[in-house]
Amino acid sequence: MADADTAPTDSEVRKIQVANSRSEDSGRGLAHLPRALMATLGIGEGDIIEIVGKQSTPARAVGPYPEDEGLELLRIDGLQRANAGVGSGDFVEVRRAVSRPATRVVFAPAQQNLRLQGSSAALKRTFLGRPFCQGDVVATAGHQRVADMPPTVQRFMNAPAYALQEIRLQVVSASPKGVVHIDENTEIELRPEYEEARDTRRADVTYDDIGGMASTIDQLREMVELPLRYPELFERLGVEPPKGLLLYGPPGTGKTRLARAVANESDASFFLVNGPEILGSAYGESEGKLREIFEEASKSAPSIVFIDEIDSIAPKRGQVQGEAEKRLVAQLLTLMDGLESRANLVVIAATNRPEALDEALRRPGRFDREIVVGVPDERGRREILGIHTRGMPLGDKVDLAELARTTYGFVGADLAALAREAAIEAVRRIMPQLNLEERTIPPEVLDTLSVTREDFLGALKRVQPSAMREVMVQAPTVRWEDVGGLDDAQMRLKEGVELPLKDPDAFRRLGIRPAKGFLLYGPPGTGKTLLAKAVAREAEANFIATKSSDLLSKWYGESEQQIAKLFQRARQVAPCVVFIDELDSLVPARGGGAGEPQVTERIVNTILAEMDGLEELQAVVVIGATNRPNLVDPALLRPGRFDELVYVGVPSEEGRRRILKIQTQKMPLAADVDLDAVARRTDRYTGADLEDVVRRAGLVALRRSLSAREVYQSDFEAALTDSRASVTSEMERDYEQMAARLKQDAAAIQPIGFAFPSKAG
Repeated sequence: MADADTAPTDSEVRKIQVANSRSEDSGRGLAHLPRALMATLGIGEGDIIEIVGKQSTPARAVGPYPEDEGLELLRIDGLQRANAGVGSGDFVEVRRAVSRPATRVVFAPAQQNLRLQGSSAALKRTFLGRPFCQGDVVATAGHQRVADMPPTVQRFMNAPAYALQEIRLQVVSASPKGVVHIDENTEIELRPEYEEARDTRRADVTYDDIGGMASTIDQLREMVELPLRYPELFERLGVEPPKGLLLYGPPGTGKTRLARAVANESDASFFLVNGPEILGSAYGESEGKLREIFEEASKSAPSIVFIDEIDSIAPKRGQVQGEAEKRLVAQLLTLMDGLESRANLVVIAATNRPEALDEALRRPGRFDREIVVGVPDERGRREILGIHTRGMPLGDKVDLAELARTTYGFVGADLAALAREAAIEAVRRIMPQLNLEERTIPPEVLDTLSVTREDFLGALKRVQPSAMREVMVQAPTVRWEDVGGLDDAQMRLKEGVELPLKDPDAFRRLGIRPAKGFLLYGPPGTGKTLLAKAVAREAEANFIATKSSDLLSKWYGESEQQIAKLFQRARQVAPCVVFIDELDSLVPARGGGAGEPQVTERIVNTILAEMDGLEELQAVVVIGATNRPNLVDPALLRPGRFDELVYVGVPSEEGRRRILKIQTQKMPLAADVDLDAVARRTDRYTGADLEDVVRRAGLVALRRSLSAREVYQSDFEAALTDSRASVTSEMERDYEQMAARLKQDAAAIQPIGFAFPSKAG
């Protein structure tokens, strides 16, 4: 650390460009510097530096990230950028700093609508040795990350026993003035409520608080932050800066949080407009409210007007009956693209129903760009979980990467709810140790409080992915070892579904596309649905199961909408496996039916367009199952739609033996039970038939004695006399011939009673 009697000279001051630090470093008070600059300034890891932008703030210097070696970058978190009054890409001065022990420090919540109550001793342990200045915003960082820090810095970071989540505090006052740090003699005061401070930037939400949106943030910065902070760039180029931006995506993906982070990072005033709140009962009241907001935003420029749920105030004018809604849409159009020029004002709108917006809004000059904020992938979920568990004391067995793998389909709001539910599980565990008559919790109880892996597993049972609640979705529990006797079909599904979803780079490297669809066909009961569940589980993908009755509707056009919505949801929660059972009833061959041919023909056309239309399926695989493939429309059975036609036949003797072994895993078998003999006697039995044999054997054992502890070979013999093979030799022969024809030419499949006319005819 720099000597207390030396002050930095001009030669010890350097300018360097600011960049974002990793999200896991948020709240630590660390600054990642180039090693050459650290040598020039004469500082080592753990020493205190001063970062000077519009304001100045201290930080502890550490070395660069491995990927930054040799780059001239200063990486600091969003709180430090706000404390210094700079944004990512700005240049700041860096110099050595002198930190003195603080005699008295006063903290208050840094966010509104938050009331805190706690002991000063817990705060002292949390911030012991942390440098800061009056006016800075600091965070209670979690102790689970201290072990990852350099040894020279670990002694400055102490485990908080203050809260189960990260809490941001404003340093209201600190004595003496300048850079100070807390030691054992510092007097700490915590004020319960937020206090408005002058000349400070908001830091309630920064880019560090948003995970899984790196590309979205980059687009937002160039569309919003750049024109607000550097309007002269656009003046020099002779073009108008962007006026509006539309964010759309499923609920809970972070659209509102993203807009607030952009406002904070660009140091702009933020005006929130909730769609339904604008609507008034009096004539012209709604338009007046909207004009007032835009006028106030213009006076406070640079500013951002964020309109949440914009579809509620700007619906398609041709589809609404009331004149008030039409006038409100016209007013919004005028404000965004009227005669009056509005400088340094950007409108950001959010909706999860972009198709409901008036078309006049969705053009350049109003909403210049539309950005989809989708469901995060595994890497994004890992980042989001890291953000929501920053201040959470995690147990040793908690693996956030494992949680990220198992929470496919979860959006940011779901993951926040998951962390909260896990914390409640931990609190519930210590409730017997608490005396509810006392207002404070003993420090020794708080020190032992941690969130374990079991708490997260318990929370997973109660939190469902919100992006998937409108469709029947599940995370299958069937694994490959639960499937027996289907080796050929299993291998083809592994190659066609599991491999491209788990390792898409291998397909890109060879310049080939993965299969879009698989048709599983064969006799009833052979395990087609079980195969689809197993492949979704092993590929770690979402599984949407549907059947024709879910998609068919008596209302004109609604069936096609249901199918389009099904594929839209599948794209949002990709990687995803869509399983359509009894496919022949949904997509029969066109032109040969009676009764309601037009309905089924429109459905076939919709599915054809969804599977191989202008909008390609990315990381979405469609699996169809049928035992009557000769009724399926031939257009579906070509490459590009159902690429692979997989015959799922009756199992061989070895396959039957494996199925029997799987089905009897939980059954107490006597020593005389010979599953090989049972397998030999069950020729042409399907998996469903063999399951029925095992069930009947158990019933025979119970019939013999309700207190039976084992199932004997005689029970299986009795079960075999009561059961039969559901597939006859004629059926098996017909299916094998059908499989041979399908392999030769998919177009050869003809519906019963219908044939394509020949050229001669």
